[in-house]
Amino acid sequence: MLLLVGLGNPGQKYARNRHNAGMLAVDRIAEHYRLAAPRQRFQGISRDGLIAGCKAVCLKPATFMNLSGQSVGEAMRFFKLTPANIVVFHDELDLAPGRLRVKTGGGNGGHNGLRSLDAHIGPDYRRVRIGIGHPGNKDLVTPYVLSDFTADDITEWLDAMLEAMAACAEYLMRGEDDAFQSRVMALLKPAARTPTPARNNQE
Repeated sequence: MLLLVGLGNPGQKYARNRHNAGMLAVDRIAEHYRLAAPRQRFQGISRDGLIAGCKAVCLKPATFMNLSGQSVGEAMRFFKLTPANIVVFHDELDLAPGRLRVKTGGGNGGHNGLRSLDAHIGPDYRRVRIGIGHPGNKDLVTPYVLSDFTADDITEWLDAMLEAMAACAEYLMRGEDDAFQSRVMALLKPAARTPTPARNNQE
């Protein structure tokens, strides 16, 4: 069994924020695999079902970002899981938009949601880092992450990335994190363009 956690802030006000990339990811996964209807528990919203024949629970903490660990810790104890059974999807400033990396453990990089998780369940959970880019100035980070994805973000890379993560979630279920990362990025590569033949202007 895996607990798939999407980090973000609750409520419609924040729904399309860059900081809510993790929540958008687990929403797309839950829809893709037609998991059960949402229900309130574990201080959050969860959807249960099967992905590639394995039990999965998608969880969106309903606490604010800096208290996410309370929700995840409660679910972890209920299902008697270890951090290895928890995959956390979150926004990542240090990756360019449209890039993705998967890792286990490590620091929190100043991310309030990860800091809360570390405090409640330790650092050794699996992380799917969804690149949102950096505004270029640390003083602009908070307004940047709490602003919505633009229409161009959605059409140029975000929607395709969410769909690719959902389509490849079965690799995460099998513990094949490297394969998940490589398959997602392969799906996001622009199709190779066939060069247009030079026109022959000779009569």
